[in-house]
Amino acid sequence: MSNAPMHQEPPSPEPPFPEPLYLEPRLESALESLLKETAFLQGLVAALGSPLHILLPEQIASNAERFRDVFRRHQLTGRIFFAHKANRSSALVRRLAATGERVGAGLDVASLGELRHGLGAGFAGERVVATGPKSPEFLWLAARSGVTVNADGVQEVEEAARLVRAYGLPRVRLLLRLSEFQTPASGTRTLSRRSRFGTPVKALDTLLDAVERHRDALEPIGVGYHLDTTGLDEKATALEGCLRAMEELRIRGFTPRAVDVGGGFGTGYLAHAGQWDRYTSALTDAVMGGRPPLTWGGHGYGLRVENGTLKGSLALYPAYRSVAGPGYLDALLSRPAPCLGRPLGTLLLESMYELFAEPGRALADQCGLSLATVLEVRRAEAGEHLVRLAMNAGDVSLEDHGVLMDPVLLPQQDGRGHGRGEGPVGVHLMGNLCLESDLITRRRVCLPRLPRQGDLLAFANTAGYCMDFGATHAQQQPLARRVAVWQEERGTGGWRWMLDEEYWPVTRTRTDTGTDAGTGTDAGTGTDAGTGTDAGTGTGTPTGGPYA
Repeated sequence: MSNAPMHQEPPSPEPPFPEPLYLEPRLESALESLLKETAFLQGLVAALGSPLHILLPEQIASNAERFRDVFRRHQLTGRIFFAHKANRSSALVRRLAATGERVGAGLDVASLGELRHGLGAGFAGERVVATGPKSPEFLWLAARSGVTVNADGVQEVEEAARLVRAYGLPRVRLLLRLSEFQTPASGTRTLSRRSRFGTPVKALDTLLDAVERHRDALEPIGVGYHLDTTGLDEKATALEGCLRAMEELRIRGFTPRAVDVGGGFGTGYLAHAGQWDRYTSALTDAVMGGRPPLTWGGHGYGLRVENGTLKGSLALYPAYRSVAGPGYLDALLSRPAPCLGRPLGTLLLESMYELFAEPGRALADQCGLSLATVLEVRRAEAGEHLVRLAMNAGDVSLEDHGVLMDPVLLPQQDGRGHGRGEGPVGVHLMGNLCLESDLITRRRVCLPRLPRQGDLLAFANTAGYCMDFGATHAQQQPLARRVAVWQEERGTGGWRWMLDEEYWPVTRTRTDTGTDAGTGTDAGTGTDAGTGTDAGTGTGTPTGGPYA
């Protein structure tokens, strides 16, 4: 046999990467500061595993204050209720329960479990509103606890009255949720979309008849709506319709005092409008065949081509939004009523009505991120880079909610660094399930360089619906653990952490003052290698302990 080396084909050249179509996440100061603490985050994942969700409870209190500022600007009273369904975190809910009278945030619960969680987190019944489909058990506990019930129809009204009489419960405060609003001048033309929630306004008389039959058991305190839309025009029509419905309640001898505008205030996920416009234009071009696909399998996110014609519509969340959250509420209140012509906030003020709002995504804005370890990086036959993560699509459900943004690459702190000359790269993110469909996102994401095994990818701003809403134990993969973090010295010091379920505002205050031995004194390891004697709190970089 010859000793000459066997001939080998040279590796195929790296396919040229087109100009990167970045979708950079919008980062406010707290998240931006946290993402700079790579060693801290790497240590948490090493101790607690991947995937890992990080919560910032102080941020949700700050967000509630911003919403309250809008109320003050329009001289309105009322309450902001956090839509609990957006996130299961105990830390976020407990921190909101601790907001004082200046903010006085409430909780919107949509299940018996959420109600029990909220009451256990410290919310009094009068600061809770029950929405969504309701079982008899859910209604019973809501009534027993003094919770306001957002009633969707006659059957819920009848069931609430039956429970009050059967079990000697206190009189239940009701909000009557309405839908399918019309303007008086439009006849039968419906100006707001249909909803599975609420009673159509044309059936309001029937609903009020049911409430009148049970005056001894029920107290209607107002009306509201739920609209699955970001359109200000539709919501302005609905709010004006609620004002008319309040007058119908007064005519029947009730004394309503609150109008509930629900949620849907939105969040801006991206930092740059230009990036969003450029990407959606490029996606359309790719679907039409004018450029290579930007997604796995040429997925069009609702767009398709039939006989050379573009069909469908883009089924994506508008990831860049110049007006969102508190700004959206301010815009709605400043908007002239479609028929009355005066600002809706002014009409609420002159009627001396309280305003209720139920933000979910908007109140959880910037309140968390999700971390995943890179398990494998390889090139497919077509030359595409595939990155497999210790995470699946259920752990960070960006795709389910149509949210597109790039993760932040957090390289290992081992001194090896990345190769010289590396530049922007597009990669497909694969999950850890044995399913072809387990893609973290169908979009090819852009990273500043190719990750390697052991690096972290951080998905920013996932606390609103994208963190645990779709999490499952599929294939016996573990659910992500949750950690609450905060900065010492009012946001200027080092970062501290605690298991989400162990976080209480009073505990955090004790650890900040150094009186809780659970955090130790050794810059993050305390007396128990990362957790002190509390096995659930720490500072700096956790390096061991019971979760290592």
